[in-house]
Amino acid sequence: QVQLVEFGGGLVQPGGSLRLACAASGFTLDGYAIGWFRQAPGQEREGVSCITTSDDSTYYVDSVKGRFTISRDNAKNTVYLQMNSLKPEDTAVYYCAAGANVCPTPYRYLQHWGQGTLVTVSS
Repeated sequence: QVQLVEFGGGLVQPGGSLRLACAASGFTLDGYAIGWFRQAPGQEREGVSCITTSDDSTYYVDSVKGRFTISRDNAKNTVYLQMNSLKPEDTAVYYCAAGANVCPTPYRYLQHWGQGTLVTVSS
C-alpha cells in the first residue's frame, strides 16, 4: 500500500522548534520530489518547501526562508522539515506530498499525499 505519513506536529511556543518527518511506505522516494504544504483555518493550502531526489534542489516559500530546512534520508525513505524560530502564523496542518521530480512541483503532478499533522504555535 502506497502511503505517506507525517510525524512530529504539536504545540510549541513562539520562537521554538519542531521537526516534522514524512515517511513513505509501499514505494521509494527516489525519483520523486517531496514537498511540504500547509493549510491554516480559512486559508488556502500553500507550498512551504520542496526537495528533489535528482539533485537535491530545494525550494522555500519566502515566509520560511532562513527558518525552515528540508532534508531527506534515503536509507529511511523519509523527508524532514526542521522548523526553527516558529511564529504564530506558522500554525497550520502540515502535509507532505510526492510528485514529479521538480521543485516546486505543480499541484497537478503531485501523486501521493499524507494525512497531515497539526502544528500549533502559541504561548
